[in-house]
Amino acid sequence: MEFRETLVLWDVDHTLIENGGISKETYQGAFERVVGRSPSARPVTHGRTDLQIMHELLVANGESPEAFGPISAFADVLREVMAAKAGDLADRGYVLPGVVDALSALSDQPTVLQSVLTGNVVENSRLKVTTFGLEKWLDLDIGGTGSDDIVRSKLIDASRRKVAARYGRTFDRESTVLIGDTPLDVQAAHDGGAKIIAVASGVYGVDELTDCGPDAVLPDLSDTQAFLTTLASVRMTAVAG
Repeated sequence: MEFRETLVLWDVDHTLIENGGISKETYQGAFERVVGRSPSARPVTHGRTDLQIMHELLVANGESPEAFGPISAFADVLREVMAAKAGDLADRGYVLPGVVDALSALSDQPTVLQSVLTGNVVENSRLKVTTFGLEKWLDLDIGGTGSDDIVRSKLIDASRRKVAARYGRTFDRESTVLIGDTPLDVQAAHDGGAKIIAVASGVYGVDELTDCGPDAVLPDLSDTQAFLTTLASVRMTAVAG
């Protein structure tokens, strides 16, 4: 099958890869560097942006975020802590089943652009993707990351602006498809103006994701043909090839 012009934006953690706990360790490590003690409350992550996670982590541990300057300043600390854990990420993390086949299948479509839509700051999103060799199928220069905005839904337009600047191609709600694993991914798509395929490859099950109202839900990405058929249905622009 062939697809008409489509921008596919992939969430990273629990959709493309499992990070082996490295993300939570990174937030805790950043907290320790800035605050000078270990957090008693653990970071709440799934579907949030890095800077949102750090803001909430500070508040949960009785700290005033404003006392440490602009929350954007945490981006450099997060990058440094994650870089120090690159070896652990490679050892403990892994690519989720079906991801390589799905990315490869879409890369054969000249009408499809693929990138990321992730709350990770840009350096950390790149590290996660390149550690497992997924960058060969993704144009990371056009992705929406946590470096673009603290609000996840705004990352969709951030990506579309980059696509327009780089390729002169424009995408709207009907031609932009997010693929993610959390209710906040679904909400981001609804608020940011995109289609959404929810994949139950993280901590949320099919029923929980279905209740959020995505355009489609898959249990995982292990069945490449099922993924492509679902994407074609969501896009409503597939033609038999």
